[in-house]
Amino acid sequence: MQISSTLAKLRKKAGLSQKQVAEYLKQRGIALTQQAVSKWERGDTLPNAEEFLLLCELYQIRDVLNEFCGKARLYENLNALGKKRLKEYARLLERDREFNDSHIFEQLRLPIRTLPLYDLPVSAGTGQFLDSENYELLEVDETVPLSATFAVRISGDSMTPRFVDKQIVYVKQQQTLERGEYGIFILNGNAYCKQLAGERDTRLVSVNSKYKPIIVEEYDEFRVLGKVVS
Repeated sequence: MQISSTLAKLRKKAGLSQKQVAEYLKQRGIALTQQAVSKWERGDTLPNAEEFLLLCELYQIRDVLNEFCGKARLYENLNALGKKRLKEYARLLERDREFNDSHIFEQLRLPIRTLPLYDLPVSAGTGQFLDSENYELLEVDETVPLSATFAVRISGDSMTPRFVDKQIVYVKQQQTLERGEYGIFILNGNAYCKQLAGERDTRLVSVNSKYKPIIVEEYDEFRVLGKVVS
């Protein structure tokens, strides 16, 4: 059974609209739109592991593999991306007290979850940062904020000394930021890690003073992808 069609079936069975699902995820710290939920149910994209677990919680699913795959056809009808996602979900489920009868996880401290890690220059090319498959799974421990939903690897020295070249920073996916906060942005198809600034205008500011601020013009394509939380 396809993950996308099962998600749609479970939502309808629960009597929820796509907008209500998006609002539920927003309340749990995942900033998503109704369109994102619709893309999951059409199979255009798939939720990441944290989003998937929250959906299972919302739809009150306990036997995840049976619900989404059927015990007799565990991987039979999944494509390569579906199998990859399923393995991510299974690894997290094994560490979740609600889904695991074993108490061995109480003795485990590292790793406790995985996050998608994007390479910032590579991801900048398409302008579809969080919808791309250009990422690797990064195992993280309890020192990483629970609000983090993805990670990026910084390139260059524009954000030194706060963030240095090759450093991995953790990001909470959200669509707005306050002035003075650090975030990940898409501007005209390019991805940036910058500080949001400006009073009468919007500026993306580097920490390294040798780089001039980037002014967001009226007709630029600009959006916030998330807030840096580490």
